[in-house]
Amino acid sequence: MVLRGFSWAAALAAGIALMMGPASAHGPTRQKVVETIEINAPADKVWAVLGNFQDFGWHPAIAKTEGQGGNEVGATRTLTLQSGGIIKERIEKIDPAKMMLQYEITEVDLKVLPVTTYEAWMTVTPNGDKSTVEWKGKFYRGDVNNDPKPELNDDAAVNAVTPIYKSGLEALKKKLEGG
Repeated sequence: MVLRGFSWAAALAAGIALMMGPASAHGPTRQKVVETIEINAPADKVWAVLGNFQDFGWHPAIAKTEGQGGNEVGATRTLTLQSGGIIKERIEKIDPAKMMLQYEITEVDLKVLPVTTYEAWMTVTPNGDKSTVEWKGKFYRGDVNNDPKPELNDDAAVNAVTPIYKSGLEALKKKLEGG
């Protein structure tokens, strides 16, 4: 009897260990950053700047924008940062009627931006003679393995993207408000 009880208890313990094992080795979770700003300019004026994928020069981190394909799905741009880093991006979806642009990063050095599988949406919403701009991004950290180095973990990814959005939106506001 004791032997059977022991076998049952051992089997139960093994089963619990198997169920818990995969749960603790789940890998990364998708991160999200959303920033918004109100701009004292009509939506069509804001969209004219934001919807021009080939000109990202209004962002203070950008030294140069080079692109191909205009403002159509599949169009690409290469951003040269003030720091010398390079980011390559492509339009995934653009809807001028809804004032929405969706793009993805196709190539980036993790030392420049510690993210992978990055996609973002920029939208302009009319609000009378003002506009609200939302910049939303979803991405994974730079190292998708378990136990990433601190410079490639979730916090590093979010802490890298957030100031890009904030400074970009502030610069867009300044450009459009003439300040």
